[in-house]
Amino acid sequence: MKTRLFFLFLSVFCFVVLTDINAQIDLKGKIKSKVTERADRATDKAIDKTLDKVEEGAKDVINGKDENEKAGVKEGEEKEGKPSDAKNNEKEQPSEAKGNVQEQPTLQSSSKYDFVPGDKILLFEDFSQDAVGDFPALWTTNGSGEVKTLNLYPGHWFHLLAADVVYQLEKPIDFPENFIFEFDVIPVRQPEYNDASFEINFFRAESNDLDHGIFPGVGGVKIICSEENWEVRGYDEGAATITDGSTYIAPIQKDNLNHLIIWVQKRRVRIYHLGQKAVDLPTALYAGQKFNHLRFSLWACGGFPYITNLRFTTAAPDVRSKLLTEGKLVCYGIYFDVNSDKVKPESYGSLNEIANVLKENPTVRINIVGHTDSDGDDANNMDLSKRRAASVKNELAKTFGIDASRIQTDGKGESQPVAPNDSPANKAKNRRVEFIKL
Repeated sequence: MKTRLFFLFLSVFCFVVLTDINAQIDLKGKIKSKVTERADRATDKAIDKTLDKVEEGAKDVINGKDENEKAGVKEGEEKEGKPSDAKNNEKEQPSEAKGNVQEQPTLQSSSKYDFVPGDKILLFEDFSQDAVGDFPALWTTNGSGEVKTLNLYPGHWFHLLAADVVYQLEKPIDFPENFIFEFDVIPVRQPEYNDASFEINFFRAESNDLDHGIFPGVGGVKIICSEENWEVRGYDEGAATITDGSTYIAPIQKDNLNHLIIWVQKRRVRIYHLGQKAVDLPTALYAGQKFNHLRFSLWACGGFPYITNLRFTTAAPDVRSKLLTEGKLVCYGIYFDVNSDKVKPESYGSLNEIANVLKENPTVRINIVGHTDSDGDDANNMDLSKRRAASVKNELAKTFGIDASRIQTDGKGESQPVAPNDSPANKAKNRRVEFIKL
């Protein structure tokens, strides 16, 4: 009996001991499992953070964001607040180095936008003197065309609407060696063509007769404007070759308003479009040429363009001398839309020149005075001229960093014309901004 009780007790004891041992073994296993699980979670969390950063960088690349945007700077501005004429906003994928995710710097570039119009208007044509539906009185052609109005843009527009036809300004122009030609154009593509191209010709001729030739007159330059590129071809009577140059920067945009600026400086030809210098050919023209005619041509071209606001001015004035020595700068290079006080991007070159003079002469103070032509209500013109002057001040302060306390503003409306308001050219002379040294 005792023996049986002994073995029973021993069995129970062993069972309890083994159960306790198994419990300890399971507890250790559970602890180990929990430790491993928590370590895995920590690792996953760290990996998730890293992946989030990489994913955020990738989204920036896809969305075209750069460092300026992250800093709250609008597109088209540097971090310092100055416009940039051309930028590459592409960004390389972030790379991981030593456990840290680092973004590659954005590649950026800029091009000097050095266009500044002259202070003397040689010719201005906006077709306002012509009736809608008529062929403009100052022009001639071997085809057809008419003055129209457009629903999206104000004013009168001359529509060049015949293929393989030329359109020539009848009145000769006494071009100086250095001149600037600018105009608004809306290229419209013909159905059978794949390009809304057109040509501009400056040339010299002995008579005012319409010249039908592909290279008119006895010498000149042909500028071909297309949706793909620009081509500039200079020619001269008796020359064995034709100078030729082309670029693919900022070509014309069909069905959109394009403001084109062409600067001829002796042999040099520069073209500005979309806020940048698209063409700069230092020897595009033959030496010693003096032009006296303007022509648009649609020879083998695919466009039926609308044109208006044609303006010829002398080359850029000496801003420093005009402002500091003479005490007054008359500026035709600050642009606004009709009845608007918003400064247009084409004004950058003129504002930049004025800002540079003010930066180099920190004690100089100026008064900005706006002027209008006589079209419209007197009171509205006075108000508009004052608002435009204030907008110019704001641009000089905000964009170019000029202390606003150095600038006063005023507006004279139509009260101080420099020419009679009796023609488009004279009205253009009266629409101006003056900078007066105080």
